[in-house]
Amino acid sequence: MKLKKTLGLCLAAVLTAGLVGCGSTATTSESTAESESAASTAETGSTEADAAAAPDGDGDPTTLTVAMECAYAPYNWTQSDDSNGAVQIRDSSDYAYGYDVMMAKKIADALGQKVQVVKLDWDSLIPAVMSGDVDCVIAGQSITSERAQQVDFSDPYYYASIITLVKKDGPYASAKSVADLTGATCTSQLGTIWYDNCLPQIPDADILPAQETAPAMLVALESGACDVVVTDRPTAQAATVAYPDFVALDFGGGDGDFEVSDEDINIGISMKKGNTALKDAINGVLATMTTDDYNTMMDEAISVQPLSE
Repeated sequence: MKLKKTLGLCLAAVLTAGLVGCGSTATTSESTAESESAASTAETGSTEADAAAAPDGDGDPTTLTVAMECAYAPYNWTQSDDSNGAVQIRDSSDYAYGYDVMMAKKIADALGQKVQVVKLDWDSLIPAVMSGDVDCVIAGQSITSERAQQVDFSDPYYYASIITLVKKDGPYASAKSVADLTGATCTSQLGTIWYDNCLPQIPDADILPAQETAPAMLVALESGACDVVVTDRPTAQAATVAYPDFVALDFGGGDGDFEVSDEDINIGISMKKGNTALKDAINGVLATMTTDDYNTMMDEAISVQPLSE
């Protein structure tokens, strides 16, 4: 009887110990789960905080939303697939690529963001930045004082000298200066320093209405609608690949050349006025690059532009 009572007490003790052990395990598991949950919450909060701290202009700090024409090779163009690293255009099944997309990706990678490309016509680019629909415009824009009244600009991300395009068999193929273009029928793209500043410098020029896009001005020259198109070096380089009967005239930057300021040929990235965080972040990325880097990227863009195939 005593043995049975002793065994009973031992069994009760074992069961009690077991229950205490189970209770301890459950408490530990709950504590571990709570710690993991807290860590996860802290990590998520940290990620959200990092994203919130990222430079932004359109309300989404995880994405660098960039506006461009997607019709201005070699700076930017539209293509049907993602070859060469092209980025899908917002609200479209098409993709964008070119020098501007390459630059946007480089900046976004450095800032820990994704790139989103918004396709807009030239005159809608600055309004899109001002309204906050996009973070910035990377579209081969010259840094002009007029534009700088509406938006802020980054440091230059390309330096584009002025070039004249004519046809090899045309009356101005041997021109050596702006004066040699006297009387030419000419055009260029709407809203550019080529049209607004350069064409009026041609003596007795017959200036046609501005063309909506860079491709349109090239078609005007190819079709014979005009004798002369004034543009920048990258556009001219790309055009002579796409149109073998074009010749690019470089007047050398001296007295016989078009008179332009540094702001006319410095190409920058525009963003909403006062967005110093984004401006500083972009300038920080550009500061790591050299003119040779820019030229290498531009040469690559020209080599893969659709019209060069």
